[in-house]
Amino acid sequence: MGSKRCFKNTRTIYLLTVLLLVFAKEITAEEEQHGNDGPELKSYHEPDSEEEDVRLSSEAGAGASVTSGHEVSQPEEENQSPAEGLEGEEKEDLPEQPPPVVEKPKEVPVVNGGTAHGEPCIFPFLFQGTEYLDCTTDGRGDGRLWCATIYDYDHEKKWGFCETEEQAQERLQAEEAEEEYQTVLRMLNATTRRTQKKELYEKLLKVAEKGHQKAMEKVAYAMLFGDYMSQNVTKAKDMFDKLAIEGSPKAQTALGFLYAAGLGVNSSQAKALVYYTFGALGGNLVAHMVLGYRYWGGVGVPQSCESALTHYRLVANQVANDVSLTGGSAVQRIRLLDEVENPGSTSGMLEEDLIQYYQFLAEKGDVQAQVGLGQLHLHGGRGVEQNHQRAYDYFTQAANAGNTHAMAFLGKMYSEGSDYLPQNNDTALQYFKKASDLGNPVGQSGLGMAYLYGRGVPVNYELALKYFQKAAEQGWVDGQLQLGTMYYNGIGVKRDYKQALKFFNLASQAGHILAFYNLAQMHATGTGVMRSCHTAVELFKNVCERGRWSERLMAAYGSFKEGGSDAALVQYLLLAEQGYEVAQSNVAFILDQKGARIITENETYPRALLHWTRAAAQGYTVARIKLGDYHFYGHGTDVDYETAVIHYRLASEQQHSAQAMFNLGYMHEKGLGIKQDIHLAKRFYDMAAEASPDAQVPVFLALCKLGLVYTLQYLQDLNLKELISQVDMDQLLGPEWDLYLMTIIALLLGTVIAYRQRQHQIMVPPRPPVPAPAPPPRPPQEQSQPRAQEQTPAQEQEQEQGEENENEEEEEEEEEEQQ
Repeated sequence: MGSKRCFKNTRTIYLLTVLLLVFAKEITAEEEQHGNDGPELKSYHEPDSEEEDVRLSSEAGAGASVTSGHEVSQPEEENQSPAEGLEGEEKEDLPEQPPPVVEKPKEVPVVNGGTAHGEPCIFPFLFQGTEYLDCTTDGRGDGRLWCATIYDYDHEKKWGFCETEEQAQERLQAEEAEEEYQTVLRMLNATTRRTQKKELYEKLLKVAEKGHQKAMEKVAYAMLFGDYMSQNVTKAKDMFDKLAIEGSPKAQTALGFLYAAGLGVNSSQAKALVYYTFGALGGNLVAHMVLGYRYWGGVGVPQSCESALTHYRLVANQVANDVSLTGGSAVQRIRLLDEVENPGSTSGMLEEDLIQYYQFLAEKGDVQAQVGLGQLHLHGGRGVEQNHQRAYDYFTQAANAGNTHAMAFLGKMYSEGSDYLPQNNDTALQYFKKASDLGNPVGQSGLGMAYLYGRGVPVNYELALKYFQKAAEQGWVDGQLQLGTMYYNGIGVKRDYKQALKFFNLASQAGHILAFYNLAQMHATGTGVMRSCHTAVELFKNVCERGRWSERLMAAYGSFKEGGSDAALVQYLLLAEQGYEVAQSNVAFILDQKGARIITENETYPRALLHWTRAAAQGYTVARIKLGDYHFYGHGTDVDYETAVIHYRLASEQQHSAQAMFNLGYMHEKGLGIKQDIHLAKRFYDMAAEASPDAQVPVFLALCKLGLVYTLQYLQDLNLKELISQVDMDQLLGPEWDLYLMTIIALLLGTVIAYRQRQHQIMVPPRPPVPAPAPPPRPPQEQSQPRAQEQTPAQEQEQEQGEENENEEEEEEEEEEQQ
């Protein structure tokens, strides 16, 4: 033990000695460097000299560690090999110290264009009182580098661009491509005709071939999704590879999606995570959303609520900033499974005939139809595209007819402004006042916003609070939201987080996106409530799913309705990666129906199982039942009745699904994956019938079958054959019991035959009815009192019985005559 301790102490002393020598060597090197170089080298290029000092000091430290026992007397020795201080060894056998970096004179560019074409730049040059040591973009709005060819540019204005002829040509081509791209983009945004968009995408493809990055991104995504171009995943992947090398975050995100979904490449969740991470670092919001969902659900990464919160909050901030006063476009979520199982349901979509009917009513002056169509075109959704011009026209017609809702919505449109309608606070204020004076909550909320933010009027928090309270009392969501904001921030009122939470909850019940966002912030920071990361993530996720990328849901649905299952599948797959539960269930449905050719048959059920699992984890009941079915039948996995029972039980207990209860009853009846129990089977069948009226018929049939099975099982348990064998008929009925039985059977047979003959004799062919004589005409007095001559019901019954008795007597007489 003592030797070990001594050894440790010796080693410690040795290390301290080496560190002191290194430190002394560095100090000596710095002093010699300062003494030999002089101040003029440092003033020549201060940043470079500092970097050089760091490099030389590190080299001196390395040399000191080798030559720690030798004294350095001259500064030149630092630039020579440390082997010179060692005796008896050749210099060639040791690594040579790199030579000192000699700063090369900077190449002075020759300017191109400007007022001094072909002349060299002068550095430094003076521009607006500032000296520049290199080409600059200051003073220009296009980002092009330039320099002066004289020292004082402000005096003689001689300058030129810092680029060669080739660079100038490349720049001109890039500017031309950018101009073409912007032109095509404007035309794409202006048209809704599919044929025109196809032609414009062909033009966009030509722009992309010139190397324009944004055009390449749009074309690559169009090829991936089959939007207005033929779907070609392989070609899209090649374009994404080129763009990713150039650093495009959109392309990196797309490559992450391709590797995650295994489209055009072998599936690799590791590569997908890398590309998603690079895309998120580049600022791509879709990549952030994908990573947020992956960390929330533990998909390919360890589950981490805090990491999910970070990504979702970043995306939600952007989505909340994009929300306008009018509320933005509506998000339409359509389940393909519901449409197939319930053909009569429209999934919230408006049929074209119904829209035309409303348009017809609006043209005829129906105010309600005008307001409804105005709101549809203002927000979009339900199969109607967003169109502010049509919304303005319908609202104007209804407002002229005196409708207060139309006035208020016109005020919102003027307050927000759009490409069609310029922003105008004064006009908005007029419409808000008209609607508010008539008691409209939308107008009251609009006036509150005007006074809160000083739009057309001076800021007045008291009036803003007053109008918001009036609107909130009538249940208007904007009034509730703004009241919550005022209480949260203490604007015009004392700060009260409980009141803020109350009004945010009320607004969230109506589905307001900013209410969800504010609640998420409160739960994420623990403001006014107990901090809950899980609740905050769910609320932020709800906000993120209302971003502009949600329009892809309707595009995918349109592709599916047009027969493009592959295009719809790819679009739903990307949305599923972002965490949309409806997209995950739609992906699983398309794969379950085997309607996609882009996925091989062997991978269909395993992929469907994966997406049913993800949808079930988000609370979709049908997905949970589908998981049970897949394990029951062995689709995409091995047959596993126990796991099927687990999924059915979860669906029945958590979502009270009648289908799951029925399936559990069947499995109890058959003893599949669980102990056979007919009593529990009947219980689950009864629960299914109570849970859903649609289950009553199948439950009745199942109970009939169960009753039959129970009877047979009872008889089997009773062992009837053995019981009969134990009965001695001779002792019970006597030795002649068989004769008695045959006699009884013969008597019964005779009775039946006699009864049948009697019935045959009674059946007489009916005689043709004799027409009754016409009653004589009544005198006027009798006609005036018809009620007095009518028979009572009792009299009519007695008459009918008398007629029946007479008929029976006649039949008996005829029978006697025949005999």
